[in-house]
Amino acid sequence: MWPSDRGPIGYVLKRYPRLSETFVVSEILAHEEAGETVEIFALRAPNETLVQDEVAQVRAPVHYLAIPDAGLSDALFDATLAGAAPELPGLAAALGDPGPTRRELWQAVRLALLVRARGVRHLHAHFATTAATVARVAAKLASLEYSFTAHAKDIYHRDVDPAEFRRKLRSARAVVTVSEFNRAWLRRRYGPAAERVRRIYNGLDLRRFSFTRPAGRERLVLFAGRLVAKKGVADLLAALAHLAQWGSDCRCEIIGSGPLREALERQARALGLAGRVRFRGALRRSEVAATMRRAAVLAAPGVVSEDGDRDGLPTVLLEAMALGTPCVATAVTGVPELI
Repeated sequence: MWPSDRGPIGYVLKRYPRLSETFVVSEILAHEEAGETVEIFALRAPNETLVQDEVAQVRAPVHYLAIPDAGLSDALFDATLAGAAPELPGLAAALGDPGPTRRELWQAVRLALLVRARGVRHLHAHFATTAATVARVAAKLASLEYSFTAHAKDIYHRDVDPAEFRRKLRSARAVVTVSEFNRAWLRRRYGPAAERVRRIYNGLDLRRFSFTRPAGRERLVLFAGRLVAKKGVADLLAALAHLAQWGSDCRCEIIGSGPLREALERQARALGLAGRVRFRGALRRSEVAATMRRAAVLAAPGVVSEDGDRDGLPTVLLEAMALGTPCVATAVTGVPELI
């Protein structure tokens, strides 16, 4: 992208803001610092009470395209499409598009109307799932180009629809992914449709992360991330139990929330780690960074989960290395490219 007076870039996101998607906020802030105007279009309202501090620095307005609490009734769906038809000449053809669900089509129509009204010149979606589907259809309806960034779950999860993914690859003006591993995998799976995929690593504003040498730090192992299967925290706890058996007095702090928290806390107690492992819940980025500065090592024990999901390029590794915190990680997807 480049500074222009031809209208803003529209970012299409499933939810905004999200605590775990610091890379999205960093990217939008970088665009704004470079002179771009950005507008954010979120398909759903946020479902977290904790918000990253950097969100307050984003100047872009946020437009929510959420389905009403009462649901998407036939009457509302039909009325929305009927009202949009004079503004969107391609709407009739879009009704035959096999990709979007009924919900996604309704949101794409609303998005197309909004971007035309606000003079948006380009749409960019993060994650190749519902946000990219809505962006693809809306861009077609509004006669715009669009692009998207593919990360991890949106590439590898068993529920990914290959036909819809291929439609996105072929119709997008540009496709970005966050590692060479991802790019090679997409080319193997989708062939010529993925030839234009570009690798752009997630960036980090080093003004916010100052390097210090790790000598003299606490004997602390840190994990920071969502408590889901692909993060491999169960393996980390097992490793800590071995360290305890071998006489190590190291401790561990686990930062993050997620559906596996209670199970992991039970595992820690069963392994005799109750006094060594502290579950701190979700924290802001600044609080995570403060803990990283104390830690002897950051652990990123990611795995490939049963549903195919895996990490793409954990931003927490970038942050830890920028702060001078040594990292140990498993060789999943793009992680070896960082380490």
